[in-house]
Amino acid sequence: MPQLEDYKGQTPAWCPGCGNFSILKAFKEAVIELGWEPHQFTIVSGIGQAAKLPHYLKCNTFNGLHGRTLPVATGIRLANHMMPVIAVAGDGDCYGEGGNHLMHAMRRNINVKLFVHNNQIYGLTKGQASPTSMEGMKTKNQPFGVFSEQLSPMALAVALDCSFAARGFAGDAEHLKGLMKEALNHKGFAILDILQPCVTFNKVNTYEWYRQRVYHLEPEYNPEDRSGAFGRALEWGDRIPVGIIFRNRRPVFEERIPVIKAAPLVQQAFAGSRLEKILKEFY
Repeated sequence: MPQLEDYKGQTPAWCPGCGNFSILKAFKEAVIELGWEPHQFTIVSGIGQAAKLPHYLKCNTFNGLHGRTLPVATGIRLANHMMPVIAVAGDGDCYGEGGNHLMHAMRRNINVKLFVHNNQIYGLTKGQASPTSMEGMKTKNQPFGVFSEQLSPMALAVALDCSFAARGFAGDAEHLKGLMKEALNHKGFAILDILQPCVTFNKVNTYEWYRQRVYHLEPEYNPEDRSGAFGRALEWGDRIPVGIIFRNRRPVFEERIPVIKAAPLVQQAFAGSRLEKILKEFY
């Protein structure tokens, strides 16, 4: 059984009080309770404060370009669909630069788990508005307030029939850990949008601001009711629901590809002579 010390990585360089600390703690506890060893899964991240998470624990990891987390995660998953793959991104990284990749990952239903640290601001680049910044919010380069309408990741996920869509809160680590385990165990693409206060650059969406609004979805709530889920996904303001917003059962992308049904690509024989022939065409 893995222990917390088995996952010790570099010393985090996040700001004191950053919501990322509780996300990291919840993730470690989730994989430990699932019995996962550090070598048994891969985390892909892009650029940003959220993208530093795999540096601060022990695991297989690939740190790529800004907004390009999901294409890399998809490639790894297709090369070895026996390896669990987790993508970690921030709201700017995922919903801004990587918004197109997010949309198509949902469509394909690739079996990748996406954890988005949503602090409603660009933290690494020092406080610009992100797609989830609330309309009217003033930042360093939006002194008159944000003019663009706020993106709703959960409403987008339900509209695109995403296989699993949930929202958590970094200030409720125990509940967040449970959502992570649900996402990791789900068969198909899963997005977990995590409300994460940025104590340095976002003075609006603070821990207290969230605690006054966040509520757990009721036990009788049915996440497989798509119409009802869309209504909850649009709920934002005085009350913000957290939990599994939407879940359905769709064919997984990897299972529909004939050449990897028998075995992952990494376990299949490789004919180097065929590659040489192809490369000669480019000489």
